[in-house]
Amino acid sequence: MRTTGKIIPGYRKHRGSGQAIVTLNGKDHYLGPHGSKVSKNEYDRLIAEWLARGRTTEQSEDQHEFAIVELILAYSKHCRQYYRKNGKITNEVTAILNALKVVKEIYGRQSANDFGPLKLQVVQNKMIELGWCRSQINKQISRVIRAFRWGVSKELINANVAYGLREVAGLRRGRTAAKESQPVLPVADALVDQTLPLVSSVVADMIRLQRLTGMRPAEVCQVRPSDVDTTGDVWKYRPESHKTEHHGHSRVIAIGPRGQDILRPYLLRASTDYCFSPVDSEKKRRQQQTENRKTPSHHGNRVGTNRKRKPEVTAGPAYTTDSYRRAIKRGCDKAKIPAWAPNQLRHSAATRIRAQFGLEAAQVTLGHSNANITQVYAERDLSKAIEVARQVG
Repeated sequence: MRTTGKIIPGYRKHRGSGQAIVTLNGKDHYLGPHGSKVSKNEYDRLIAEWLARGRTTEQSEDQHEFAIVELILAYSKHCRQYYRKNGKITNEVTAILNALKVVKEIYGRQSANDFGPLKLQVVQNKMIELGWCRSQINKQISRVIRAFRWGVSKELINANVAYGLREVAGLRRGRTAAKESQPVLPVADALVDQTLPLVSSVVADMIRLQRLTGMRPAEVCQVRPSDVDTTGDVWKYRPESHKTEHHGHSRVIAIGPRGQDILRPYLLRASTDYCFSPVDSEKKRRQQQTENRKTPSHHGNRVGTNRKRKPEVTAGPAYTTDSYRRAIKRGCDKAKIPAWAPNQLRHSAATRIRAQFGLEAAQVTLGHSNANITQVYAERDLSKAIEVARQVG
């Protein structure tokens, strides 16, 4: 009997012995006299434990047969169900699978119970060879350890495996061959100003709004009229979803008069439609092409007749952080300037707000629960140190 998918193995009677029986992953489990309360309780217990382990039976004394690839498969199924936001799988799943891919390539067929600290360090060194930066490797190694801890919690592997892996220290700055990640710096206003004319008007307004408010890229991508409270002289935008909501943190973004002027035209749509839509950008791009057409309309192809009926890529209802970043990069390429990323606009806003209003104001505006996080975003105002040196000596 198959025990995969959504099927729950049934409570059956074994004719030869008269006992109740259930088959889990190809193995028969005898429960006691068929129809008895004891057998039904035993059935409920086995099914509950089987489901808790991800539809996998408990390991026998010969636990070494449970291979790392089996652990990765079971943990991947768990992650796709656990790491979700608003019904969608989050990027954390991709990061976990990338980390476990390295483990699988090296040790996939070996026993999960034999995976110890030395093998984890081999995985660590492999990530260095792949050119990953030190901070990324430390995060990925922690994800690998998390997978084995999950295996222990489901009694799929021995508990001492997880304990041993915890003893592997993270890579330290200056004491490893791993490269260091480059800090994300604010983007110069001059670069932004050169980019704006060379992106669509929709993307340009996204850039302007993000630069004023310090929103995260994901937050500016998902603005909807229903999420913006327009009462009062300062509007309040509460994102449908944000980075720290799973920690129970709320997020309210204040939008002043200049930001309101940018956003106001985009609010004239259905309340649950996204304000900044690639569909709008595409319409405006085609309209601009038509206006710039040199061939008279009564000559050559009629407008719209040379378009693909079923294009491979179509414009979506909202920008993603990736499509927003790519749109900016295309503008930078056209301007022949160094490419910058939308997250740098957040750093620029943090630096400007901190210099003018202080660290606490920058912390509140960016939505950080800890001022130390804001320190990463807001570059220290060197002009203050220069003025102190000028006066003190």
